[in-house]
Amino acid sequence: MLRLEGFACGYGPITAVHDLDLEVPAGTVFALIGANGAGKTSTLMSVAGHVAMQAGRMLFDGRDIGGASPMQRVTAGIALAPEGRRLFGDLTVAENLTVGGYARPKAEMPRNRDTVFDLFPRLAERRGQRAGSMSGGEQQMLAIGRALMAAPRLLLIDEVSLGLMPKIVDLCYAAIDRLRADGMTVLLVEQSTQRALAIADNVCVLESGQAVYRGDAAEARGNPAIIDAYLGLADAAS
Repeated sequence: MLRLEGFACGYGPITAVHDLDLEVPAGTVFALIGANGAGKTSTLMSVAGHVAMQAGRMLFDGRDIGGASPMQRVTAGIALAPEGRRLFGDLTVAENLTVGGYARPKAEMPRNRDTVFDLFPRLAERRGQRAGSMSGGEQQMLAIGRALMAAPRLLLIDEVSLGLMPKIVDLCYAAIDRLRADGMTVLLVEQSTQRALAIADNVCVLESGQAVYRGDAAEARGNPAIIDAYLGLADAAS
């Protein structure tokens, strides 16, 4: 569904990611992992159209979208749940969801909202509550739900578990698992290596803007040498 070929992105004269080749198959969860500053968020934001692509090609469903605007990418079927959630704090849950569905026909709004409420029942209970007054976990659910209102085929999620209680992280990952079962493709950035490897079908490890490992997530889970060499987590295998 998504292919990056010789991809580079960055900020002005600064290159954050370079010479990256990546292929995200349809209907899978693909995890980008690595240390802070490795280029994970830059890659995700570039796919969404918010960070400039400096070289290479970006293909979505076989179509070159390297020059497409963020709005055009949303319309094509790409939606982002960004790091830090970036909700409209003064708007209610329902209003934030409405904003997320702005690129879709108005007639789809009730159905897409019901899909989000089915995935995250807590949002249905708090539909009239202002987003800024919700807990961090509830805000993360809403950020994912707002992205889903665009009815994407490729969902980008940046830092699912950051700062959240384990129970909420479990709920978010259960939702991702359901989305994959329904045929959605998910490109996931995650600092919690163990959580990412537990759900992902494929994984790419970034270090200083370069891919140092690409492969099957099950292989990475089962091979302590991979975890130790590329992630610096010798204890993770236990």
